[in-house]
Amino acid sequence: MKVLVIGSGAREHALVRALRADPEVEALWCAPGNAGIASDIPVLEVDPLDGAAVAALAAGLHADLVVIGPEGPLVAGVADTVRAGGLACFGPSAAAARIEGSKAFAKEVMACAAVPTAMAHICQSAQEVATALDAFGPPYVVKDDGLAAGKGVLVTTDRSAALAHAAGCERVLVEEFLDGPEVSLFAVCDGRTVLPLAPAQDFKRAGDGDTGPNTGGMGAYSPLPWLPAGLVAEVTDSVLVPTVEELRHRGTPFVGLLYAGLALTSRGVRVVEFNARFGDPETQVVLARLLSPLGRLLHAAATGRLDELEPPRWSPDSAVTVVLAAQGYPGNPRTGDKITGLDEVRAPAYVLHAGTRRDSDGSLVSAGGRVLSVTATGADLAAARQAVHAALSCLTLPGSHYRRDIALQAARGQVRLPGRATDS
Repeated sequence: MKVLVIGSGAREHALVRALRADPEVEALWCAPGNAGIASDIPVLEVDPLDGAAVAALAAGLHADLVVIGPEGPLVAGVADTVRAGGLACFGPSAAAARIEGSKAFAKEVMACAAVPTAMAHICQSAQEVATALDAFGPPYVVKDDGLAAGKGVLVTTDRSAALAHAAGCERVLVEEFLDGPEVSLFAVCDGRTVLPLAPAQDFKRAGDGDTGPNTGGMGAYSPLPWLPAGLVAEVTDSVLVPTVEELRHRGTPFVGLLYAGLALTSRGVRVVEFNARFGDPETQVVLARLLSPLGRLLHAAATGRLDELEPPRWSPDSAVTVVLAAQGYPGNPRTGDKITGLDEVRAPAYVLHAGTRRDSDGSLVSAGGRVLSVTATGADLAAARQAVHAALSCLTLPGSHYRRDIALQAARGQVRLPGRATDS
């Protein structure tokens, strides 16, 4: 199987790493890639948002499968163009990708499919926002309706900050606040069949203790030792399958990765958001534990044959990833700083690149806000955390920062679910 991965982040590096381990994948490329991916496989030039260019590149490579990583190309319809060229593509159509591209559309789909989610008001004026904020009360949850690279959500007790955030968006959702820990659950879909993957938990706030502004994600871990038994099956039946069925009934079957962001509230599971692709940084830890061949799984989804596969198999090990971010992230990240120490990182830890490039002298430098994802596996979360932090101590990036508490509460058995005791 020949596979072309589209994208340039740590998520795509994780996909590349897992696909390289699949014996059925005989050729693998990434476009446009990054400096780390380029050290593993050939990277090629392409504009990920140019569907015709992506399709032409894949056809020229005689690729058997195109895997589209980022949300931007999916919402822009790149998968449609690739499929129109007769190529197998893992990634939803533009119509199905609206489940991420518009939060208002996602709420409409959930209402039709009877999927449990937060109550929300869709607002297009300052007065509508103010009324909705007062209706729900603090903490205030304000979400940009469109794509915002994971930074379009504000949760605050400051009403003026909530109003200011809404003022910067064309259309917003004001939602009720959902208590309880959040869980990310991915599902591979072929339009009909839904295969859930291992659950993970990510950390959106920039600082330890969930302080600071929202980011695209500062770290993640899997599995979740505190997760109630049967939750994956419950969410599959009550959230994932009804959503995929609703999209199919609308004539827009979902083929690709459906990501459900969930809150385990005192009133039960609620959907926080949907994404139409592998999440970052959860992909890093989910794929670190995957034992089944990834290429076969994605190709079966792209060709409507998921019902022929067994459920994915998982390592019993734990995985933790911590994002090393540039100075100024998530506001105005500084780029061009030299990165050193990667050759000192030892197994079971490894480094996945996101915002990196090679300078004119060959030096590795930062080229984005989230620069590296340091990932490790271990017999338990404590061991995986120890390996990650040993690797982080080897790395140097001037002005960089990272969270030191990723998976810490879970490793200590301190995660609590609302309305119930847990001795995780």
